[in-house]
Amino acid sequence: ACFGKCGSQSKAKDTTSGHFEIMGLIMEEPYVVFGEKFPDRIIQELERRIGTKTIGNYPASGTEIIKELGDEHCRTGYPIVYLSADSIMQIAMHEEVIPIQRQYEICQIARDLLMGNDAVGRIIARPFAGESGSYYRTERRKDFALDPPEETLLDKLEQRGKAVIGVGKIEDIFNRKGLTEIDHTRNNLEGIQSVIRYLQSDFEGLIFANLVDFDMLYGHRNDPEGFKGALEEFDRSLPEIKELLREEDVLIITADHGCDPTIEGTDHTREYTPLIVIGPRIQKGKNLGIRKSFADIGATIGDAFGIELDKGTSFLKEILIP
Repeated sequence: ACFGKCGSQSKAKDTTSGHFEIMGLIMEEPYVVFGEKFPDRIIQELERRIGTKTIGNYPASGTEIIKELGDEHCRTGYPIVYLSADSIMQIAMHEEVIPIQRQYEICQIARDLLMGNDAVGRIIARPFAGESGSYYRTERRKDFALDPPEETLLDKLEQRGKAVIGVGKIEDIFNRKGLTEIDHTRNNLEGIQSVIRYLQSDFEGLIFANLVDFDMLYGHRNDPEGFKGALEEFDRSLPEIKELLREEDVLIITADHGCDPTIEGTDHTREYTPLIVIGPRIQKGKNLGIRKSFADIGATIGDAFGIELDKGTSFLKEILIP
């Protein structure tokens, strides 16, 4: 493979800004981060709109807060609201206490509330199940995002009549904008299998896949052994993926931010993201160095389709076999 690493130019280090930057949109003004709590005016208005009180309203790991407040939630039926260091509001609710569709309705109400000067990048529904002392999050998470503030490469590809396939939570991150087809897979294995199915089909365009477990299950939970297992699972799929690549195909493996499972704390980290590029027409062992922006990836993909982006520097000519 060609290899390197990417720095970020966006004024944030979260999922939304990272994905936007990969697709050529650099967030100069990040979405608001509320820090230690959401203001009383926001919580009170949210409670008025959903017709019930809430509990929590402090920064926490999603797995820890359901341990701390799960019993109270099950007893009262009050949704658990919590924060992180990123621009998000997360709402945890037990699936047997609040039905899943009502959970999504509550999060949509929160999304409608947190707009304008209070706009956060995402509202995340965090359903959980289980009994006291053994609560666990389910795979029915749902993100409620905002449209990207400007066009991305996804929009430009769609306008050119190309297939733009979002696998995993890509549809949530881009609020479906610029996508022609969606497969909302729930975990890494489903995401890998989806990519393989699409590679077996006939299309011209882009597959953009997010394998959520690295971040959600292992990075945030400080679980390097789990992270290692997820990497090995992905590695085992690579021979089949490589075998399916056609003459013109290019596979790019990267990330939208750091989430080092060995660093104390559960926040995203700021280290460089990996850049690995594979394909029948791609040189082997070429060092692409340290890229200034994730947007170099979008610029390179755009270059392959004859689309010029304002942000990023294409490395297409550096990687193609002469």
